[in-house]
Amino acid sequence: MTTAWTADHVGSLAPDAASLTAARKLRGKWSGTGIHDTALWGLCQGSGSRPYQTIVDLSGPAYKCSCPSRKFPCKHALSLLLSWSAGDVPAADTVADFAADWLGGRAARAEKQAVPEAKSARGAGAAADQRRARVTAGLADLDIWLTDQVRTGLAQSDRSIRAFETVAARMVDAQAPGIAATLRQLSLATTHSEWPRLLLREYARLHLLTAAHARLDTLAPGLRASVRTHIGYPTPADTVRAEPAVRDRWLVLGIRTTTEDGLYTRRVWLRGRTSGRWALLVDHHYGSPAFPNDTPAPGFQVDANLHFYPSATPLRALWGDRHEDIPEPFTTIPLHVAGSPGGDDVAGIPDEATDRNGTIAVALAEQARALGADPFLRSWPVLLAEVVPVRGEKGWYIVESGGDALPVSTAEGEPWRLLGLSGGHPVTVIGEWTVDGLVPVAALAAGTMVDVGVVQGNPMPIRGGIEDSASAELVSAALVGTARRQADLSGLASPVAAATTALTGDRAAVLLESIALQDCFARGGVSATSAERSAAAADDERRLLPVAAGARLTHLLADNSPFLDEWFALAGPRDFRAPDGMVSGLLDRAKALASHREPLLRLAGARGRWLAAQHPGWKSLVRAAAEDESVWSHGRAAERRSWLSQLRQRDAAAARTALAASWGTESGPGKAELLAVLADGLSLDDEALLETALDDRRAEVRRLAADLLGRLPDSAFARRMAGRAAAWLSFGSRPVRPQLVTTGPGVLDEAARRDGVGDSFGYTAYRADGAPDLSTEWLHRVVAATPLRHWERLLGPAEETVRAPMAEGMRGPMIAGWSDAALAQRNPEWARALFGAVSGTDARDADTDKLRELFALQPEADQVRYLRGLDSSWLAEIESMLRAMPHPWPGPMAEHVLRLLTERAQLCADRPGAPSLVPGSYRTLFRAASAHFPVAVAGMVSGIARRCADPYWEQAFDQLAHDLIDRKTMLEELQ
Repeated sequence: MTTAWTADHVGSLAPDAASLTAARKLRGKWSGTGIHDTALWGLCQGSGSRPYQTIVDLSGPAYKCSCPSRKFPCKHALSLLLSWSAGDVPAADTVADFAADWLGGRAARAEKQAVPEAKSARGAGAAADQRRARVTAGLADLDIWLTDQVRTGLAQSDRSIRAFETVAARMVDAQAPGIAATLRQLSLATTHSEWPRLLLREYARLHLLTAAHARLDTLAPGLRASVRTHIGYPTPADTVRAEPAVRDRWLVLGIRTTTEDGLYTRRVWLRGRTSGRWALLVDHHYGSPAFPNDTPAPGFQVDANLHFYPSATPLRALWGDRHEDIPEPFTTIPLHVAGSPGGDDVAGIPDEATDRNGTIAVALAEQARALGADPFLRSWPVLLAEVVPVRGEKGWYIVESGGDALPVSTAEGEPWRLLGLSGGHPVTVIGEWTVDGLVPVAALAAGTMVDVGVVQGNPMPIRGGIEDSASAELVSAALVGTARRQADLSGLASPVAAATTALTGDRAAVLLESIALQDCFARGGVSATSAERSAAAADDERRLLPVAAGARLTHLLADNSPFLDEWFALAGPRDFRAPDGMVSGLLDRAKALASHREPLLRLAGARGRWLAAQHPGWKSLVRAAAEDESVWSHGRAAERRSWLSQLRQRDAAAARTALAASWGTESGPGKAELLAVLADGLSLDDEALLETALDDRRAEVRRLAADLLGRLPDSAFARRMAGRAAAWLSFGSRPVRPQLVTTGPGVLDEAARRDGVGDSFGYTAYRADGAPDLSTEWLHRVVAATPLRHWERLLGPAEETVRAPMAEGMRGPMIAGWSDAALAQRNPEWARALFGAVSGTDARDADTDKLRELFALQPEADQVRYLRGLDSSWLAEIESMLRAMPHPWPGPMAEHVLRLLTERAQLCADRPGAPSLVPGSYRTLFRAASAHFPVAVAGMVSGIARRCADPYWEQAFDQLAHDLIDRKTMLEELQ
């Protein structure tokens, strides 16, 4: 039996992260599983009555599943492989019938393909000759067009998209798709500020390709293959696999996926552990990124053969035979030795430089060698060990310890993830050297490969390139046109000028060939520049966030998942620090998600502060360290508030003293924010400062101070309010069951205004005769700030008080005031009495938010008792009140909700088509349940799904079960 694969190996096969997450949710849904030799199979219960039949041929691997998914492998195949890796799949003596049928057909097809029908050599040769003739004719037309552009002058030429598309269409007809793709990109070059130089460079490259194709038979075999590839001749896979195999332990260093017009392209960079040889795997798929799963994830190595495409610089390759089934992780990248492939001595490079493997000098020498063999190359992979990325005033650089540096291309975006990963410390960088500089692909830090690519779109192959003053004269002549002005070639680099003396013929052709020579010389002769390293980020000694939890957080943030609150609540007390490679992503999300900004910044920690200080858009996120005392005197507003809040949690008195000392110098807008910090741990010791705030000029500061003082029933403010309540309210003249009436006031005195009674911010909810009723608003304010025990002395317990008879028009402000007082003074007895009084009124008159707050203040047992007394016709009200319950909802409450939803599902089965009974009517309740149900009820939910007669209800319960299992896994990852 084949050795079980690891979970990491299975994860590397997933087409995307969502598929892997969905696969993990299918735990416990398998039956009839088995493994025999290289055959793995099982039955997975889905939303339908018949389980999905899933088969995996481990020798491929290849997959078959009866589900409708178009992903390969689908989530069922991934789940089956995960079950096998966990040891949950038993060995079998024979293959299940449904698996044997597919495996047998697969074997028969393989046998048939092994003995293909012999093609007519004459027919194949004729087709090849015909294609070459069409390409030759097309390139001849192209060359005429190119020289015409330079002869008449670039300034006068038609540079519209339509013009380039017309020529590209001719190349498609000529079966030269590589040329057509380049032509379609030329319109982008015209938008660049240096478009004449870029356009002339690309024209020269195309002219050189046409000249090379005209002499194809005289070229060396390797260069001949390269020219054919650049033009767009196909190279059959069988031809590639006929090339000699190169066996090594191939390290998977980086993967990048791009898309253009619906065509997805995946590029995978490999490097031989023993040989140090580079290899590039390229796969295409139209419509979706469903690529073959034959390549391990970055960070894994596999002993295998590679077959390289014929080329002057063999780089692109195909997998050959594997010599081991399970890829192994690696934590180091050996640097190849001089004399090995890719490390031979280079003319003009001293031996001691060549021996310094992984350096900038060797990387530039290797790309110069590759460019010399194939002048049409646009990029070449590089490996730079122990380098530091730097963002300076002149741009981005990769810097070695001695100060040698390479510029980093920012044509596709700035490499903030690489900078965050490094933090100013050395890392090993894998990238591509282009005319614009280094394009980072991946990096090795602390033994882990990290993707540091900046885009997932379609990179523009036509870039700005290096500055080359030697070609300025030729560009100027091309702008005017060689028909009007002959180019002076004497200003070219000496070796190039010497080579151009042999060029004869049409002036336009000579200019294009001279530009091609100069461009190749300039690119091959690039040397290192110099740059200084910046100060490194401070160390963060906190516990590192587990890998699985970090991956989970990345997906939760991308989806703005409702599970984020629970994730942060559990992770917060553990005080994790995020992996360095995640820091840039956390800062980016912190900028966008204000509700989760602070926990994200805590996760980013010292590395996040260091990185944010260098990013123009993230500087506002910088938070000084909590122990930095200078923050209070010199920090920005957000930093000062955060500092005061943290101090308040550690030492309430110190925070109050600090705020009181600076109160007179605080800005108006900042006072309210700082005063709100006192709400945490509020006590009578804060009374003096709050009384001072009542005299502030800003209404929002006075109102906040009054609200905070209203939470202190023993304060002088509360006594003043109780005095006003006693003066403004009376019991009328009837001796039995006295009626509460109001006598007061028509005009507020200055003391009442100081206490915030008259601060209505221009709006009042009460009206009389169509005009604002200020007296009723004032009554509401006074009652809200009066201690509840005042009413208990006058009218009795809360249950009696809220039902006391009142004059017409008084019940509204009195109930509203008492509700505000109960919430401010955190009195569950009053909350229960008021909730009963308000919920018993007409729903149209009830304040739903206030009702929910009163419900939240009651003991959990009372909450559960009330909600369990409601049947399924009250599901909307239940859903509203459930939002006030603590997370996770109590088990009995979850069971009651499930029971009510099951009743709805049964009614739907009995009355199909009823709009109010479809599960879509309860989607928000299902969504809330997935975030707040205790995860222990997942099994119960799955059981309900299996008993549902309606398939849509079954699917809804299945999704709920999946979400609960997902949350359970999430919680386990944070342990």
